[in-house]
Amino acid sequence: MARSERTKMAAGEWYTCLDPELEALRVMARDAMFEHNSLPPRQRGNIGPALKSLLGVVGEGARIEAPFHCAYGFNLFLGDGVFLNAGCTILDTAPVRIGKATLLGPNVQIYCAEHHKEATGRQAGVEIAKPVEIGGNAWIGGSAVILGGISIGAGAIVGAGAVVTRDVAANTTVVGNPARPVRRG
Repeated sequence: MARSERTKMAAGEWYTCLDPELEALRVMARDAMFEHNSLPPRQRGNIGPALKSLLGVVGEGARIEAPFHCAYGFNLFLGDGVFLNAGCTILDTAPVRIGKATLLGPNVQIYCAEHHKEATGRQAGVEIAKPVEIGGNAWIGGSAVILGGISIGAGAIVGAGAVVTRDVAANTTVVGNPARPVRRG
């Protein structure tokens, strides 16, 4: 029996994102995000009800400001006190784990999906999903971009506008494109 595209995606193998099952899951996520992004703030609370029920884990006091966008939601794991500022986009084709008390500035982007290198593969929707892990008490500055397969250690700081293409050690500050260390400790 052939393995589903969702199973391949979860296993970190090449899969076709144009699959009907995956599209149905993305539609559910879009509906949840629409509710989250449309509710008045007092009614929405920290996270809109539909989005909160879709996410993999939502720690106590975790908050997502509107507008917010994700691909699936079920691959997003937020520790206690995590804060995602307005405009964050997380393409969670693989697990994205954000540790306790970590702050993401406005318009931070996390991209787990990597498209095929060949044009024919991209046209067919072939991609691979790579997880992202951000340790606790990290600070990701506004408009930073984090690519798939990246690990950012606890207490790290990613400067505004940085493009993170390599792992970041704990308690290290990185800035620039590509992001480079400027300070440790």
